[in-house]
Amino acid sequence: MKSLNEVLGLKDPKEVNEKLNELLASFQVYYQNLRGFHWNVKGKLFFTLHGKFEELYNDAAEKVDEVAERILTLGGTPLHTFEDYLKTSKIKVVKDENDGLKLVAATIDNLSTLIQLERELIPIAENIEDEGTLALMSDFISEQEKTVWMLNAMIN
Repeated sequence: MKSLNEVLGLKDPKEVNEKLNELLASFQVYYQNLRGFHWNVKGKLFFTLHGKFEELYNDAAEKVDEVAERILTLGGTPLHTFEDYLKTSKIKVVKDENDGLKLVAATIDNLSTLIQLERELIPIAENIEDEGTLALMSDFISEQEKTVWMLNAMIN
């Protein structure tokens, strides 16, 4: 019986899975940052940002699931503990901040980090002809670039 990677026609996906786990951990910290931003935002933009942060964390939760399922599809094991997330994430925890504009700036920084990680995955996935991961990263990048543009327009 063939392995899943043989059925999918993929070369060794180990490096892709490692980078996907790094992305997964970073998404989890980003998600938790957004939850805190949603709960704690204050200022003139409260109503706008309270809803926007909720929209963004719901989107992040969906992306977390997609990344974890991609890792499983490639025969890997997704990270699943906060300890692993904090150790692996390229996004830092944002704590004790409630100023709306600073939270938007932190969100832009977090998204920029995610986009960078997704771009780093592209040549690795290309190397093993992993079209599924390439398509996923392309979709994420397009959507997140638009979100960065919109958030940036809000604060500039």
